[in-house]
Amino acid sequence: MTEPNYFLADLPSGATLSASMISEACHALKRNRDHYLSHRSTQSLIALLDDLAGNWLDANCRFRQLALKLGPEATGFSSATLARGLDAFFSQLTADHLHALLQQELGHVDRLERFVAAGGEQKTQRVALATGPRLLVHITAGNVPNPTLMSMVLGLLARSGQFVKCASGSALLPRLFAHSLYEADPKLAACLEIGEWKGGRLDLEKALYAEADCVTATGSDETLAQIRSHLPAHVRFLGYGHRVSFGFIAREVLSNHGAKKTAAAAAADVVAWNQLGCLSPHLFYVEAGGAVSAELFAEMLAGELAKREQTEPRGNIPAADAAAIASRRAGYDIRAAASSDTRQWQSQGSTAWTVVYEADPRFQLSCLNRFIHVKAAASLSEALHTAETTAGLAATAARAEPLATELARWGVTRICPIGQMQVPPLTWRHDGRPSLGDLVTWTDWEQ
Repeated sequence: MTEPNYFLADLPSGATLSASMISEACHALKRNRDHYLSHRSTQSLIALLDDLAGNWLDANCRFRQLALKLGPEATGFSSATLARGLDAFFSQLTADHLHALLQQELGHVDRLERFVAAGGEQKTQRVALATGPRLLVHITAGNVPNPTLMSMVLGLLARSGQFVKCASGSALLPRLFAHSLYEADPKLAACLEIGEWKGGRLDLEKALYAEADCVTATGSDETLAQIRSHLPAHVRFLGYGHRVSFGFIAREVLSNHGAKKTAAAAAADVVAWNQLGCLSPHLFYVEAGGAVSAELFAEMLAGELAKREQTEPRGNIPAADAAAIASRRAGYDIRAAASSDTRQWQSQGSTAWTVVYEADPRFQLSCLNRFIHVKAAASLSEALHTAETTAGLAATAARAEPLATELARWGVTRICPIGQMQVPPLTWRHDGRPSLGDLVTWTDWEQ
């Protein structure tokens, strides 16, 4: 990438970061936040983000073109997968959606810039102001880029200086987004820093945490526990750990036409970000009693994945991941040879996609990279063994609400149509918590 060196992640690959560099960067972020961001109006920030998103959706956008040109080698995602994922994110980043987010999270669009009353507060003669952290640190997982971009957007709305620490090799998309912000408003971009280093640099991380007011982190439960153990007592911590998603397809939608439509939607969920996000399905449960059986649905899904590979190829993956897929395939080949309760469909000559059908309803984790399980289930109750985060649901209007209620009471925090599992709305409550609301501190003024 030939962009100027505005951010730490822009430094040459051989550059060495030090704890003093991190501390100095944090001090600069706080100063710049106080001068350029803390007093910006909400409407000006919304307008800027709306314009920025429109630019990224334009095929002629220089930063989009760089993302699609450099992204496949840097991320492992094909250009088509990147384009679809970026479109999904930036099409949500509109003025209307940002207003809806602020209204939902804070009760009033202007809550971050002045004292206002909303709802029942007027009856109690009380107004409130929400204030974002002076320095917000994001520790990103790096498996898919959109959550990092969303974190940066939330930090801007909260008027926080931000340090985004990217996992090794995952900084390209956040850097490009930061550079596009710099082009649109250099002073706002001066309130943002992008850094990239391999985990385990405690000297850098301790320097970073010492300056932070709030830290968000995405990763394994073990990673989150380690980060938490290194944080000073006063630092607020928001951790997003390991989650598992799945889909449930009710019998009423399994007519021949309905099953084909649902299989195409399910394939979109598997293909999106190569199934690597926490919202990606590990398996689809197919309810018994429909016109199309779970086994036949699996075959239809395999056909859809074969079609999608032609238009949106998976791209290259690490040798260890390909070996894991090959090993898993070999095991299911043996099972399929021994029992009609197991069948497998797969791409020929590559590990690009795999569909495994099993009659056994027990939950099965996928090895991902477009490796999907399909299982028969007598009911949703039988399927609910490991429902933790997102459930894709295909059901008729008559059954959708009772099924959704059962999922919610089990602990699922997001229910969406099959085909939209990796496309959460801007107002999505991450892990069932307010995404912007969790960042702010409230001041109540009783008049």
